[in-house]
Amino acid sequence: MTEIIVADSGVKMPPTQAELPYDDGIPMETARHKFQMDMLIDTLFPWISQRPDGFVNGNMFVYYSLEQVKNEDFRGPDFFVVLGVPKTERLSWVVWEEGKPPDLVIELLSESTKNKDKHEKKLIYQNLLRVPEYFWFDPFNSEDWAGFHLDCGIYQPITPNSQNQLVSQCLGLALVRWKGIYRNIDATWLRWCTLDGELFPTSQELVEMERLNADQAKQLADQAEILAEQEKQRAEEIASQLKGLARSLLETGMSIAQIANLMNITVSQVEEIIS
Repeated sequence: MTEIIVADSGVKMPPTQAELPYDDGIPMETARHKFQMDMLIDTLFPWISQRPDGFVNGNMFVYYSLEQVKNEDFRGPDFFVVLGVPKTERLSWVVWEEGKPPDLVIELLSESTKNKDKHEKKLIYQNLLRVPEYFWFDPFNSEDWAGFHLDCGIYQPITPNSQNQLVSQCLGLALVRWKGIYRNIDATWLRWCTLDGELFPTSQELVEMERLNADQAKQLADQAEILAEQEKQRAEEIASQLKGLARSLLETGMSIAQIANLMNITVSQVEEIIS
């Protein structure tokens, strides 16, 4: 285990994130697992950005004890969120540096990891890290999803609500299963949404929304131009009709003043019409 000795006092200090391993070089199980992690991070990031604090990441080592470091027992949740912390870059999440564990963890199940995620890791998050909320989801079997909240030190199941959402009390948001295409993969994905069911958009959806907004803005501009042209034509038609009427009245022997009184306009307006 790496240790730092403070020269003046000789006190041994625990290692910092700069001194701890932060990458084991092991990729995620499949591209879909990687994309699912990216979706969870990318769609929540704008929400975090609106807060004065918070950190969201995935597949990053979380250190919670010196014994864990000594045994090289590295833990890297597929996704986690921490509130109430500065928005700074981290190499790893080191609990003794940050002062708290993650508030929420999500593990993405696979055939090789699901037993460990459902039992061993669940107990670590419950008993050692004391993570308030823990969820799991299988990207290849969307029926295998669950959530738990810490109650008196024990994880209790989170029951899906009437909208079939798993609600996170820590975030005030919900997780929902969504069937659709993401990065060219048609599957059921785990997504963030508001408690009203509004999905947090992906980057692809944001681009599409911007395109639609641009198209709508152009349509409105085109409609406004058409209306302006129609109003112009209508004004020209009325002006032509008034001019014809005024000249006809002049031919009957009426004076400009009489015409102005009849048409309820000023003399100068009549003169302008017939000029």
